[in-house]
Amino acid sequence: MSRDPATVAAVLRELALRAGERIIELRQRGALEPQQKHGHELVTAADLASDRLIRDGLIVHFPGCRIVSEEVPDSLDHWSGECFVVDPLDGTVNYAYGQPHVAIAIAYAVDGAVQAGVVHAPFYGETYVGVRGAPPTLNGSELRTRPVHALRESLVATGFPHDPGARKDLVQRLERVVPAVRDIRRLAAPALDLCWLASGRLDACYETLAPWDVAAAGLIAREAGARRGHFAARERHLPDDVCGTNVLFASPDIFDELLALVAG
Repeated sequence: MSRDPATVAAVLRELALRAGERIIELRQRGALEPQQKHGHELVTAADLASDRLIRDGLIVHFPGCRIVSEEVPDSLDHWSGECFVVDPLDGTVNYAYGQPHVAIAIAYAVDGAVQAGVVHAPFYGETYVGVRGAPPTLNGSELRTRPVHALRESLVATGFPHDPGARKDLVQRLERVVPAVRDIRRLAAPALDLCWLASGRLDACYETLAPWDVAAAGLIAREAGARRGHFAARERHLPDDVCGTNVLFASPDIFDELLALVAG
């Protein structure tokens, strides 16, 4: 049984705000405790504390719920029924280096289709809320992608994989994209990047993302008017709303041209 998405979004917003307070507190105290996971990814005490806070809150509000989180991924093969998809700290490297471009992302999906999502940027004091079929908001104000009619006038964001050995294809894509656009941004918090697309601070984002990067933020970007597609092969076992493999989001008028360029 699915729930009212707007009601769920209100709960997710409160949990994200609380997690943001915790993240700020830990950085102010210098309690980072950085570690490596999977050999090349950074994780801090704030990632784990935020995950616990959100997980505990979801269990209280939605007993028995399934949670797929970056820190406790669970199975990515089964998406039937209700599921919450959580990135407790998007932009961990930024966070560890004292930079503000970080976020918490929480999504609510039913049978793999995201119904509600919240992305909170604690150091900016900005909270993005999306509900399927309704205009997304930033701190209560409705969002719309920036109208851009020529690729050469677009500001495009991308990202690099954590594994240095996996960056060759990305560099080749950059060589094609950079001469064709206004400029490139590499901000290193993809959920927040997608929200910046929704708010008109960017015109497109392309990258390979995990479900927790793309679930909440992808809903917000699409409901703000962005188009979405894949510029190369994607993982077929993942539903569209949570599949970030080789994904492109862009303002509608530049989408087709940019997709062809990135695909090569």
